[in-house]
Amino acid sequence: MTSETAVPIAESAAESTRFAAKSAFGAAGTFAAAHKVLEDAITARAFPGCAFGVLAGGRIVDHGALGRFIYEADSPAVLPNTVFDVASLTKVAATTAAAMLLNQRGLLDPATLVGDLLPGFIVGHGHEPIARQVTLRHLLAHNSGLPAYVDFFRTHSTPARLFRACLELPLEAAPGTRAEYSDPGFILLGKALEVIAGEYLPQFVHREIFDPLGMNSSAFCPRLSARHAIAPTEIDNSLRFRTIQGEVQDENAFILHGAAGHAGLFSNVSDLLRLAAEILAGSGHPSIAQPARLFERTTIERFAQRQEPTGSSRALGWDTPSENSSSGRHFSPHSIGHLGFSGCSLWIDLDAGIAVVLLTNRTWPDRANQAIRQVRPAFHDAIREAL
Repeated sequence: MTSETAVPIAESAAESTRFAAKSAFGAAGTFAAAHKVLEDAITARAFPGCAFGVLAGGRIVDHGALGRFIYEADSPAVLPNTVFDVASLTKVAATTAAAMLLNQRGLLDPATLVGDLLPGFIVGHGHEPIARQVTLRHLLAHNSGLPAYVDFFRTHSTPARLFRACLELPLEAAPGTRAEYSDPGFILLGKALEVIAGEYLPQFVHREIFDPLGMNSSAFCPRLSARHAIAPTEIDNSLRFRTIQGEVQDENAFILHGAAGHAGLFSNVSDLLRLAAEILAGSGHPSIAQPARLFERTTIERFAQRQEPTGSSRALGWDTPSENSSSGRHFSPHSIGHLGFSGCSLWIDLDAGIAVVLLTNRTWPDRANQAIRQVRPAFHDAIREAL
């Protein structure tokens, strides 16, 4: 096990290595109960390994790792800065963050019609007049009427064909009337942001968000030479027929060449805490030293506001705590966060100035295990009770 208490976010790759090495002496007693939740989860095979971090008062007060890449005893140990496929954390750490920045610069209006940016969406829905009402706000809020998920990859083997199928996907409800977390919606949103930005989404987020914040371990499509150091996600027995390590697990994102609005990002705890620290700083909380201040308070509040219909927990891009939330019982209603299918999560309490990152590979060796659903709230409750 590794753990660390009250240190600033590492400022370089060398600092990150030193940071991990320093932390090999055991857990800080303050967070022993939270670490025990994760230890027990590994013993129960909820996941083979995890990395975690807590930001409070402008400082990292806990940062550590437990377990191994896979369950075998000779597998590499997970380190505090091990990189994971963060799956749908892509939706907030890349896509929503880009939307926030474009909105703040006056380039993105949430009321813009999707069809004005992606004309194929209107052409593909010629028999559905309500498609002309779908806006970027609807995509961000997951209330566009699009379905939750479609396994496009089973019938479409190229990015162009998959994206066209997404453009032509029938709506299941009128825009704004039903909250349905939608991967297809964020595939479309990612493309719409590329039209606004005038460039490939990964290029935009690297230059405008990751680089300014020093998120040096965050990337789409990791280099082949780096893949051995990334936690594997699963043994794929349906599409690629190999162990998935260092390449995106999500099959639709794989067909889209590993980078899409809904999935594809690889990151680690330190980088995601940097993003959280930037958001908390913009909200007026004490801040660690960072090279940029990207988000204004008004932008953060705009994107943290719950959207229609009444009862939805969805804000713009972000989720908020709801009954039986993965954030547990102690995150305030003024919190934002998100989950990743691979077993990852990020929660930020905008009132308390606290952020918690938990990265796991709970889908190893396959996707059947759902124990992460109990682990996440128990871990977050233990962290907040310790604070």
